[in-house]
Amino acid sequence: MSTSTTSASPPGTRDPSEPPPRPGRPTARRGRRRPLRRDWQLYSLAVLPLLFFLVFRYLPMIGNVIAFRRFEPGGSILGEDWVGLRYVRMFLTDPTFWQVFRNTLWLGTLTLVFCFPIPIVLALLLNEVRRRSLKRFVQSVSYLPHFLSIVIVAGITLQILATDGPVNHVLGWFGHDPIRFIQEPGWFRTIYVGSEIWQTAGWGTILYLAALTTIDEDLYEAARIDGANRWQQIWHVTLPGIRPTMITLLILNIGTFMAVGFEKILLLYNALTYPTADVVSTYLYRAGVESNSFSYAAAIGLFEAVIGLVLITTANQLSRRTVGTSLW
Repeated sequence: MSTSTTSASPPGTRDPSEPPPRPGRPTARRGRRRPLRRDWQLYSLAVLPLLFFLVFRYLPMIGNVIAFRRFEPGGSILGEDWVGLRYVRMFLTDPTFWQVFRNTLWLGTLTLVFCFPIPIVLALLLNEVRRRSLKRFVQSVSYLPHFLSIVIVAGITLQILATDGPVNHVLGWFGHDPIRFIQEPGWFRTIYVGSEIWQTAGWGTILYLAALTTIDEDLYEAARIDGANRWQQIWHVTLPGIRPTMITLLILNIGTFMAVGFEKILLLYNALTYPTADVVSTYLYRAGVESNSFSYAAAIGLFEAVIGLVLITTANQLSRRTVGTSLW
C-alpha cells in the first residue's frame, strides 16, 4: 500500500505551479504615493521654487509669440496680426544689431577668459595659506564686493575713474594729463571686466574651496612619497580633484555667455561709449522699452535665447566626450 505525501511549502513562499501575480495599476500607484505620504514635508519645500519657475520662467515664454506677430500697446497681449519672420529679417539686416552682437561676443569672451579662472587661482592660493587669521581676512575682503549692489559697484567705479577721481590724481603726480575713462570707448571693456573681477572673484572661490575639502589627503601623501613638490601636487592631485566642479561651472558660464551683465552696463555706459559698450541686452532695452518696438525686441531676444541654448548644449556634449563630466 503506497501513500502519497504532499510537502507543505514554507510560509511566505509561492507555489511554483501557480502563475505569477500580474502587476496592476493600483499597486504601482500605491508605491508612488507611499513616499509622498511619508516625506510630504520635504516635498512641500519644493512648492514655492516650482511656482517661481512656473510664473517667472515658463509662463513668460508664451510671450515669445509676438516675435512673429505685430504687437501694439493696448491691444492683444499675444499680438494683432501674424507677420511671420518680418522682425527676424529686420534685425538680421540691421547694421546696428550686428555691432551690438559683436560687442556682446567681445565682452562675453573677455569675461569668460578672465573672470572664470581667477576664482580657481584664488582658491588654490587660499588653500595653501596655513595661518587661519590671514586666510579669513583675505576671504572676508574678497567676499565683500559680492554683497554690494550693482548700483553701488557702478557708482564706486564711476567715482574712482572720474576726471577728478583718485586714478587721475595719481596720474597727475607723474605728470600725466587726466584720462576720460568713462567717455572713451576704448576703455569700457577694461573697466567692465575689471569691475566684474573685483565683484565676483572672491565669491566664486566658495565652491572651489568646498571642492578642495573633498580631496583625500592620502593622495597628497602618496605624491610626496613619490617626490612631488607643491606645484606638482597641485597639478596632479588638486586640479584633477576639483575638475568636475570646474567643468560644471564652465558649462553654466558658457550658457550665460550672451547674457552679459545688463544692469552694470546700463549704469556704466553712455552715448559716447556705444561703439564698444552697447550689447544685445541694452539694445533690447532701448528698442523694446524706450522705442515701444516690442515685437522687434522679442525677435532679438528669442534669437539670443536660441544661441544660448546651442552654446550650453554644445559645451555639455563636448565636456561629456572629452572629460566625462556633464550637467546631463
